[in-house]
Amino acid sequence: MVHGHGGVQFQNWAKTYGCSPELYFQPTSVEEIKEILELARQRNKRVKVVGGGHSPSDIACTDGFMIQMGKMNKILKVDKEKKQVTVEAGILLSDLNGELTKYGLALANLGAVSEVAAAGGIGTGTHNTGIKHGILPTQVVALTLLTAAGEILECSEGSHADIFQAARVHLGCLGVVLTITFQCVPEFYLQETTFPSTLKEVLDNLDSHLQRSEYFRFLWFPHSENVSVIYQDHTSKSPSSMGSWFWDYAIGYYLLEFLLWVSTFLPFLVPWINRGFFWLLFTSKGEKVDLSYKVFNYECRFKQHVQDWAIPIEKTKDALLELKATLESSPKVVAHYPVEVRFARADGILLSPCFQRDSCYMNIIMYRPYGKDVPRLDYWLAYEGIMKKFGGRPHWAKAHACTRKDFEKIYPGFPKFCSIREKLDPTGMFLNTYLEKVLY
Repeated sequence: MVHGHGGVQFQNWAKTYGCSPELYFQPTSVEEIKEILELARQRNKRVKVVGGGHSPSDIACTDGFMIQMGKMNKILKVDKEKKQVTVEAGILLSDLNGELTKYGLALANLGAVSEVAAAGGIGTGTHNTGIKHGILPTQVVALTLLTAAGEILECSEGSHADIFQAARVHLGCLGVVLTITFQCVPEFYLQETTFPSTLKEVLDNLDSHLQRSEYFRFLWFPHSENVSVIYQDHTSKSPSSMGSWFWDYAIGYYLLEFLLWVSTFLPFLVPWINRGFFWLLFTSKGEKVDLSYKVFNYECRFKQHVQDWAIPIEKTKDALLELKATLESSPKVVAHYPVEVRFARADGILLSPCFQRDSCYMNIIMYRPYGKDVPRLDYWLAYEGIMKKFGGRPHWAKAHACTRKDFEKIYPGFPKFCSIREKLDPTGMFLNTYLEKVLY
């Protein structure tokens, strides 16, 4: 019989949200998960499933039962002919990436961070960039779901298709995802090329940049015109690295954190810090070649508050220029670098921020130097207002102030998702405070 532990304190990676679940479970089998759900039904408790705990929001928090899936992390099947891999839901993408190389396979696209569990990564709509590529859940071809009633559903385009359409971005509220089958591609190398530009140049030539590089994104440094353009493309070159010596050494990170901490007392320094680090780290051209996942991923060193909304791709220029103008007209509002701008293809997943439209993701950050919070409310509100104005949809794993009324307006498939959820979980076993705000 599976045993739960009391007194466990859960915190997300950024230490911006935490909770104290009544009982904390780490099951090793489907049967143990069924036991936990049965106990929850008997005691009328809510259940929250967590993986890597990386989401910078309270989506994983609960005061009921918490199921941590880290011990259900195996690769179950590799179909070399179809180039598909079936995994347990708790496997970290970082582990999966390494294992796939043994079979000469890779995921076609990945987010910037892979220390996330497979089920959590798809469930919150993890994405990267590349207008020919969808978000991570579009690479899912099948999954199994354990419902609140204890039934196991095999979901794909050919079986329980409506549930599959919902469950690829499931928010953890449809049941317990047990296994996931990903469509892979042959292992490949990427060449990353970075070079400086200006916001005007990039926005005026956005279509050209999108066509020139398969995985194009750019970093804008607020309070300036400075931009770092990043191209990532398939290559047959051998692995290599060439970049700023300053960035290659940890001193760059240490100096940045110290200066950001100083700026909490002297906010007027932030624009100078942004410009200074662009000059130090991003004014020269850089290139590197490596396995795809090693190029897609980068080390996230700083604790941070973050927002990331997806807007229709044709609104990119207007939205960024309005954000820039807002900061220029409000000198007391400071914004850390970078604003990261990425792109993703339209899909048909009910709660995907890219549902039925090619999208531009606009990610903003406020760092927490040495764990200290930095005033961000004015920046946050201005950004959210602009995103809503241009039809934005917030990233499910990240902070936002939206409620059901907002989602009913911006997601055509929202009523259908809610209907599916209510059928699968009529008593609300898998709800928490975050989900109640979103769904009710």
